[in-house]
Amino acid sequence: MSDQAHTGKADIGVLGLAVMGANLARNAARKGFGVALFNRNHERTDKLMAEHGSEGRFHPAKTIEEFVAALAKPRAIIIMVKAGKPVDDMIEDLIGQLEPDDIIIDGGNSLFTDTARRFKRCRDANIRFIGMGISGGEEGALEGPSMMPGGERSAYDRIAPMVTKMAVSVDGTPCCTYIGPEGAGHYVKMVHNGIEYADMQLITEAYDLMKTLYGLDAAAMADIFTDWKAGDLDSYLIEITAAVLRKVDGTGKPLIDAIVDEAEQKGTGRWTAQNALELGVPVTAITEAVFARALSGRRGMRGEAEKKLPHPAVSTRKPSPEEINAIRDALYASKIIAYAQGFEQMTVAAQTFGWDLHLGEIATIWRGGCIIRARFLNRIREAYDRDPKLSNLLLDDYFRDAVVKAEEAWRRVIVLAVENGVAVPAFSSSLAYYDGLRRARGPANLLQGLRDYFGAHTYRRLDKEGSFHTRWGQDGSEIEA
Repeated sequence: MSDQAHTGKADIGVLGLAVMGANLARNAARKGFGVALFNRNHERTDKLMAEHGSEGRFHPAKTIEEFVAALAKPRAIIIMVKAGKPVDDMIEDLIGQLEPDDIIIDGGNSLFTDTARRFKRCRDANIRFIGMGISGGEEGALEGPSMMPGGERSAYDRIAPMVTKMAVSVDGTPCCTYIGPEGAGHYVKMVHNGIEYADMQLITEAYDLMKTLYGLDAAAMADIFTDWKAGDLDSYLIEITAAVLRKVDGTGKPLIDAIVDEAEQKGTGRWTAQNALELGVPVTAITEAVFARALSGRRGMRGEAEKKLPHPAVSTRKPSPEEINAIRDALYASKIIAYAQGFEQMTVAAQTFGWDLHLGEIATIWRGGCIIRARFLNRIREAYDRDPKLSNLLLDDYFRDAVVKAEEAWRRVIVLAVENGVAVPAFSSSLAYYDGLRRARGPANLLQGLRDYFGAHTYRRLDKEGSFHTRWGQDGSEIEA
């Protein structure tokens, strides 16, 4: 039974009532919880009450003081404001109003290092803090998102009965679990978004190949993506790709053909790539997806370059079913690589930051509600069930076999793209990663020799222990460093 049933007060508060915040508040109310509401612009609070006030037990407030007073103790407040300084400002406002053991939950897309800093700030004020990644967009916030809360375990235990009920469930399991301390929840959400960037870029490259090489129209491609959803590629992103391609505008023509080819980004994919560089984890698919968006933003430059830089003439022709299947296989193999890289990044982050991340549980809570939800995630969960210490998904038998099976088609598609001047950075970088990963001895010995030549950085040898330096430009002798 909720606290409100005992006290007449709200079980949880939502501060910030733009679309995501309003939908999350409605979600909680629909699940039977009393919800305190506050927005600096009171019109949003009034609008929510006017349009949806009958959906549950809302406690609208006009001031922070009234909002805090409406909550049962220990209070739990979800902040849904723009990431960055607005979150810090709101935390400071709340700290002045809250009491020891009250809980502030940041439900926005905050950088995990900011979350760790805020965790310490609140701890110093005897307030508990949770950074909770929320995925699923506007619809997910209302109907049931995937939630990734991190912070103090006792604070999570306090809110778990609410957030696990607000989250969507798959096979009876809520898509919400405790991730880890301090910034762990927002870190996992960041990597989720990085994988999302890669997944979307791979789908875009498959679309480009079918359109540019084979001249398929939007309706034909929508049918292909619909067919792919019936197989291993079954996912939310494949489903909405078909829907986007099938949409026509007021002219009766495909809307997709009228959309400007310039992709925007809010930063989470870039954060993933930046952190991977800091950790030394090769997340090539995610990074290429971020760069592809940056290149799409050079629209004026691309227009000039098309006029001045020669490129292969493409003669479109009707594709065979085998050629379409080859693109599907290349997409699936590249998708495996992207997820393998993202999960390896989380493995290394856990080791670096001292977190006990349960990657099988993370795959489990990504099966529903979130943007990258897919049948495929069941396979990832099963891989970690088989080996909780798995260092890379490609070392699991299922994923190894899937990539080996797709490899011939994957290479053929990339060769075709290169020959015809169609950029497939995520497809090709994923294959390069795969080829590099499966070589016990690569060419980096030359890199290390070069580094030693110009910078005396030393090198190690295969045949003896220790570090060595060669006097390359002097007498050429080798010395032990």
